[in-house]
Order: sequence, then structure tokens, then C-alpha cells
Amino acid sequence: MPSLAVYGDSGMGKSMLVEKFKDDYTLSAREKPHGPKAKLLVVELAGRPNERRLFAQILAVLGAPLNPRATIVELVRTTVRLLDDLGVQVLVLDEIHNVLAASWREQRVVFNTLRYLSNELKLSLVCFGIMEARQAINSDVQLARRFDSISLPRWIADKEFEQLVLAIVRNLPLKEPSVLTVKGLRRILLVSGGVSSSIFLMLNDAAIEAIETGEERITDEALERYKPVGKTRRLSNDRRR
Repeated sequence: MPSLAVYGDSGMGKSMLVEKFKDDYTLSAREKPHGPKAKLLVVELAGRPNERRLFAQILAVLGAPLNPRATIVELVRTTVRLLDDLGVQVLVLDEIHNVLAASWREQRVVFNTLRYLSNELKLSLVCFGIMEARQAINSDVQLARRFDSISLPRWIADKEFEQLVLAIVRNLPLKEPSVLTVKGLRRILLVSGGVSSSIFLMLNDAAIEAIETGEERITDEALERYKPVGKTRRLSNDRRR
């Protein structure tokens, strides 16, 4: 089955994409017992993945009881049966880069397991992770061949970035229109490093300041004064030293 890998630096919106997919396509038997079968299941690969933990995490998301004494064979049978009964067509694996924390042998076993689930249930895999996740997937040639890949690059100074900033600013609860020049846009990119979450945080903080001061708009000057909280703390610590 066709599969997809989505790579991006931390803060680029991968988790929001996962949540969007969950909201749109995940249906549980409890919520709609007589409705369409579930199409999508999202599993976060927390900790150091291995074969037993992978099945345990899938069963936990399905709400199935887990017998700690169950053998791997029993876990496989239970997992496959439940996924098949629910009609899951897409298995989304978030934080796939955590596989790199496992030993080489454990990585091979996890990837073999994913291939088996995909083949046995005719389901597609969608993996989300930071750029290092590419290394994890590409290390298994047979698995890598199944995946198309999409990267979420950091924002750069182009029309799309301008449209993003304008969209954010227009939706802020400010009484006056904010008019930013190229200078302000460059400042946002410089401070945020082009990371989506940092851009949103910077503009949100600037909006809060604008409300508190009565300015009621974001200006180039306000953005020039802006310092991330983490950077301010580091400067204070340096002075104390």
C-alpha cells in the first residue's frame, strides 16, 4: 500500500497536522457504533520503541486491555484482529524518529512489524517526525521504497511568508490595523528562524503588548524591541555570571 513520510523541524506544525487528521477521519466504535468503520488510527511512538511496546501502544489507542504476560504472538493476533474489525485503512505514526533510540536490531524488528501490518491489513502508513526520521526510515531499504516523502521547510522571505503573517495579524483581536513593512517581516524571520510556532508566538506576544500599551496594533518598532523569553533569560544569566 502507498505510504507517506512527513519530515520537519520541531515547531513546524507536524503535530497540528496529525491532530487535523484525527479530527477529520478517526471514528471510534463507541462514538458511532452503527456508523462507518474507522479509517485512521494515530499512534505516538513514545519512549524507546520495540516490538512489544509498539503493539502495546496500538492496543492502548484502541482501548483494548493489555495482558502483561501475553506473548508476542498473542499481541500480534489481537492487534491484527482489532485493526481488521475496525477497518483501519491508515496507521499514522507520530514521532517516528524515536525509533533511533532503539538498538539496530530493535529498529529492524519494528520496521519489519510495520511492513507486516501494512501487508496483512492492506493499510497505508503515514509517519511524522523531525528530519532525523528520514535516517530511520531510509535505513530499511524495503520500507523506504514504500514511502513518498514530504518535507516542511522553514519559512523564507517570499510571498507565502507575507501571506502567512498577514493572515495571523488579521485574526488578532486588535482595534487598529497593523501595517508591517519589509523591515518588520525581516525581523520576524530573524527572530523566529522561520519556525512556524515561533512566528505565531512572536506575533501573539506583540499583540499582547499592543493591547497592554494601548497601541492596539503591531508595528515595525514593536517587533524590533521584541526579545524571546528564552533569550532574555540567557542574557540575564550571563550578566549574573
